[in-house]
Amino acid sequence: MKKVVIIDGQGGRMGAALASQLKAANLPSCEIVAIGANSAATTAMLKAGATYGATGENPAIVNAQDADIIIGPIGIVMANSLLGEITPAMATAIGISKAYKLSLIHI
Repeated sequence: MKKVVIIDGQGGRMGAALASQLKAANLPSCEIVAIGANSAATTAMLKAGATYGATGENPAIVNAQDADIIIGPIGIVMANSLLGEITPAMATAIGISKAYKLSLIHI
C-alpha cells in the first residue's frame, strides 16, 4: 500500500482540496495521511477524506520518513514558511525524505 502524505498549514484549504480529489479517485492501494501544521488544517483535510490525520512537528517528521509521496505547498520544504508554521526540523525531514515530492504553488 502506498502512503501519500499531505502536509498543509494555515486553514488547510489546499490540503483539503488534494485529499478530496485523491479520495474521489478511489485509489484502493493508497492511504492518505493528513499532517496539519495546526489543528484547523488537520481537521479540514480529515473532513475532505484523508484516512488518518495528525498535527504538528513530530507527526510531520515521523511520517516523512516512510512516505511514498509527499504533497503540499512549496513552503513545506522551507524553514519558517507558512507564516512560521513550518519549523526547520519539519522542512529538513521533508527535504531529506526519499519520498517523491509534489510541491504546489498558488497563484
